[in-house]
Amino acid sequence: MKKQELRAIYKQKRKDLSVSQIEEFQDNIYQQIYNLDYSGVKVAHLFLSLTKFKEIDTQPIINFLRKRNIKIVVSKSNLKNNTLSHYYLEEKTVLELNKFGVPEPVNAVKVDEQKLDLIFVPMLISDELNYRVGYGKGFYDRFLLKCKEDAKFIGLNFFKPIYQIEDSNDFDVPLHQVIYPK
Repeated sequence: MKKQELRAIYKQKRKDLSVSQIEEFQDNIYQQIYNLDYSGVKVAHLFLSLTKFKEIDTQPIINFLRKRNIKIVVSKSNLKNNTLSHYYLEEKTVLELNKFGVPEPVNAVKVDEQKLDLIFVPMLISDELNYRVGYGKGFYDRFLLKCKEDAKFIGLNFFKPIYQIEDSNDFDVPLHQVIYPK
């Protein structure tokens, strides 16, 4: 299937998940994340969840990483050119919702992509080659291209990868790993 079709299907599938399914899936995903090797990880990037779209709640991951003294970075969207800028998420960081309801840092220190060791990536679905379908604006593909060569990209998803996304292209950046409920 192609991205546009997959996007519609998996938005609906996520919308149809019950609260108990989401809780069960998240618990499974969290356990996998907690068991990852964090040696060499000093700075991790996470997305701030959109509960209205039933995205994976990243707050427990943020809490877990903070306990390991890993600095947390989150993004702010530039909606004019579909790019992201990145900021440290400290305990005192103020978050405000942008016009799409995405929480973004207000009083935070900017961070260069080259400082990131680990990036958790949101998605709707991925394939067995670790290509992903997101919301379709290319924010994350542009972002991941700027990261250092040894940064690790891990996708988080409620659904098992499909065989193949038919219209993946050279602009798409494959992930190193996809974590989903097993």
